[in-house]
Amino acid sequence: MINFIPSLPSTTAALDAERTRLEVIAQNIANSNTTRGLDGHPYQRQQVVFETALQCAQGKDGNAVPGSRPQVSRIQKDSRPGPTVFQPGHPDADANGMVQLPNVNIYSEMADMIVASRTYEANVAVFKNGRAMAMQALSIGKH
Repeated sequence: MINFIPSLPSTTAALDAERTRLEVIAQNIANSNTTRGLDGHPYQRQQVVFETALQCAQGKDGNAVPGSRPQVSRIQKDSRPGPTVFQPGHPDADANGMVQLPNVNIYSEMADMIVASRTYEANVAVFKNGRAMAMQALSIGKH
């Protein structure tokens, strides 16, 4: 079988990876004020770790041609502590009136979201262009 869109597998993998990244960023933003989670501690920012999976495709001459596909390796907690603020009336305040906040920086999350969404859009454009080129190649035989 001939692969008319050779970039499709890597583009699809990149779209999946960026979708996961956007979901994690959204979760971080949603929990930016959560001072007590199920474990009794403030929410810890999550971050996506990517890796490249090497895949071998078969070239025109029959030899293996290495390719790469981005994928999510893991989602890990950011171990940096969040800020501590003085709020003696807060239900999670300690004996000194200090409250440990999550280590989520809204500005960093928004910047990460912009980068992830633009990367996603770029991969969609690659997919659309590849599909358009494949359709043009298929229409050559009709004329």
